[in-house]
Formats: sequence, structure tokens, C-alpha cells
Amino acid sequence: MTQTASSQSTAEATQNGQQPDAAEAVEAIAVRSRNAARRMARANRAWKDKALREIAESLVAKRDVVLQANRQDLDEGKANGTSAALLDRLTLDTKRIDGLAAALENLAALPDPVGTVMRGQTLPNGLRLRQVHVPMGVVAAIYEARPNVTVDIAGLALKSGNAVILRGGSAARHTNVALLGIIRDSLDRVGLPSDAVQSVDDYGRDGANALMQARGLVDVLIPRGGRELIQSVVNNAKVPVIETGEGNVHIFLDESAGTEMAVDILLNAKTQRPSVCNTVETLLLHRDAAASADVLAALAGAGVRLHVDQRVAGILPAGVEAETATDEDWAREYMDLDLAVAMVDSMDDALRHIRAWTTGHTEAIITNDLRNAERFIAEIDSAAVIVNASTRFTDGGELGLGAEVGISTQKMHARGPMGLRELTTTKWIVQGDGQVRD
Repeated sequence: MTQTASSQSTAEATQNGQQPDAAEAVEAIAVRSRNAARRMARANRAWKDKALREIAESLVAKRDVVLQANRQDLDEGKANGTSAALLDRLTLDTKRIDGLAAALENLAALPDPVGTVMRGQTLPNGLRLRQVHVPMGVVAAIYEARPNVTVDIAGLALKSGNAVILRGGSAARHTNVALLGIIRDSLDRVGLPSDAVQSVDDYGRDGANALMQARGLVDVLIPRGGRELIQSVVNNAKVPVIETGEGNVHIFLDESAGTEMAVDILLNAKTQRPSVCNTVETLLLHRDAAASADVLAALAGAGVRLHVDQRVAGILPAGVEAETATDEDWAREYMDLDLAVAMVDSMDDALRHIRAWTTGHTEAIITNDLRNAERFIAEIDSAAVIVNASTRFTDGGELGLGAEVGISTQKMHARGPMGLRELTTTKWIVQGDGQVRD
């Protein structure tokens, strides 16, 4: 298996009896990435798609290698007292690996964003203009305990013609080494530069800090993880950052909502995979919502721990227990089988609560009133607004983007799930016949 670039640098330094310097090593990695990015920018769609399919096939063929590495990470995590939610994000199994391979196949089937024309015209002086999508160049990502992100980001970066530098964290280091080796070997086999996908994990936090300071070498940095990680990157990075936000996600149960649909949506939004950012964390019940009691009973029956205000405590069905909610609960991204529940008197109250506590990720309404749905869409200022469906659909794969680098809560060129197009920028192409400016 091909040795990763960072591992090779570490080995050379060790052989020379030296302690590798993180800043110098990361700079060298970034320079190799820059060179690889130039080659990736010239690769046509067929070549890039061949690489994606090769990686997908290798993932399946070497599934046992990945699973063995993942078990080692899980064993270390359990020994270190890692939370259940973090262990869930860390876990790969046969189904999840097959899902990663399928996502790569889906990426290969998507149109190539590079070279697509955003707009164009011919000026009165004869100049022909086109604004086209081009690769970012060198994309970096810092994330934690999410080995699936290693494959997702690598695939998106390759398809969009970029090189990528990864910092996947110590919790998943064995799994990421295995995945990185598979990806780099696959690139070698199809004739694309293996340095298009590199890691700085060998240099720990010093490597992450150096990556954040690599202005001029890294074109964009994307943090993906909990609030502490994201804010650390946003506050300390000198390279451009696209902030992916934590998901304090709300669902408003309108008074007109039907019981069956409300129960199905809430159970899926909370229990289908509670450790991810698009799971619901706060439920707002209209005081006249007929579905409230059935929803609360269903959630409690599914093992959800309810944190409720006084008014909700007064309508809890028999046998359903709950804790008293505080402001900490309204602000919290549980990423677990916990749910904050409040009662509101109106749409106005629901909107005020959401505005006070939202992280701008995803908000949803369950309603049979078209006017309420339209008002909710118009007045909620989040990256995704959902009507009568689970919040779990705020996901690049589910929305047809193939995969996602993260979910941006900024109002820059990328907002919401970031797929292929969000990893490109644009440039103007001006063609003339000797025109000069007056």
C-alpha cells in the first residue's frame, strides 16, 4: 500500500534522527498538493470518473482491512471513555462502507461542474465573455471521528478537479490511514497524482495549526465537527474558511398537523441517526396541536429522553417521564437520544423561539395549512427550510449532490450541503480580435 506523503516525511526525518517540524512538513505537503492540483485541473471527466470508480471498487475489495483498522480505533475510543455519539460517528461497518462506495459511484455519474458556463455575452465591441466554473485548487478539511468524511471529501475534491489535504483527528487515525492508502493507490493506478489526497494527521494538533496558517498554499479550509472545533478553526485560521455550523435543529408542530405524519417525521428526525447534525434537537408544539400527545408518547416509546417546559409537562401522556428544560437545553446540540420540547401559543412565538436559539442549519414545520407553510419558508433564515418532511434530508447525498463536504451556515457562495459546485470558483474568459480600450 502506498505510503502517505506525511508518513513518508515523518519516516525520513526519523531516519535522520530528527524530530519532524510540523510547519515545514505541512508546507511541503501543501506544495505537493498545489502541484497535484494543477494536474487535476487538466484532468477530463472520464479520467476523474475512472479514479472514483477505482476507489469505490478498492474500498469494497479491501473492506476487511478498513474494518480491522476501524475496530482498533473503536477499541481505543472505548478505552478512553469516548461518548456513544462519537463512537457512532466513528463506526464503519459493511453497510456503511458499501454506502461510501455507492456514493463514489453516484459522484462519477454526476455532471462535471468544471468548465460549465455561468453566463456569457458578446459586447458591442466584439469581445466574447464567458464566466466558467473552475476548481478551487487546494482544499483542506479539519474534522474529527468521521472516517466517512475522508472518503466523501476526497471524492468530491477529485471530481471537482481539486487537491485536498485532510486532518481527520486521532480518534480515527487507524481507519483514516487505511482509507488514505486505498485512495492514493487507486489514483496511482489510473495515472492521477496520489498527492491529490494527502493528510497531516502525523503531525497532530501542530499539523492542524500549521494547516490553518498556510495562507497562499491552501485556497479554502472547511472545518467539520462540533462547536469547539469549528470555532477554533474560525478564530485561528489565516486561510479562507467556509464555516460549517452545528445543528441546533427545530421542528414546529403546527395546530393543523396530522398525527400519523407528525409521528413518522419526528421519529425519523430524532431516532434514525441521532449523532449527526441534521437530527432534530428541539420540538415546538402549538398549544392546540392535536398530535402532541401521540408524538410525545411515540418519542418516549422509542427511548428518547424528553426535556420539557412546564406547559408540556402538563400534557405528558400517562407513563411518559421527562426532565425540566432550561435555557441550556434550548441551546444544546445533543447529538443523542435527547430532545428539548416547548409549547408555543402561535406561529409568532415559534418563530421567535427559533430566531433566539437557531444555529442557521435546518428548521422544519409540520402543517396542513398552506399559508403557515409559506410564512415559515419566508421568515426562517436558515440554510435549509423543510415542510412536512424529516430534517434528516439536509444531506448532500439525499439532495442529489452525490455527497457533501459539510453543511455551510454562512451566506457566502456556499450555503447548505456543499457538493461539487461548491468546491469550484469562477473565472472570466475574455476573447477578442485585437480590441483595445479607448
